[in-house]
Amino acid sequence: MKLSINLMHSSLAMHQSTRCGAKTRRKTPCQSPAMPNGRCRMHGGKSPGAPTGMDNGNYKHGQQTTEKLQERQQVRQLLKDLQCS
Repeated sequence: MKLSINLMHSSLAMHQSTRCGAKTRRKTPCQSPAMPNGRCRMHGGKSPGAPTGMDNGNYKHGQQTTEKLQERQQVRQLLKDLQCS
């Protein structure tokens, strides 16, 4: 006689929690425990996405600031004027 242990029928709270339900690559529902947002940590974790604005890293080196872009545009215009004359 073979005994099998099915953890989904366990009485522990973590085994009785709601499941994620997102579709996996095999097109089956995910069986990981859901967080308060209704999805598991793999399908809808804490990260709301990339930060916006200055927090996204565009300002780290200063090459993409408005002043630098205007300065480069002026230098290009100056070089263009020097080549034409």
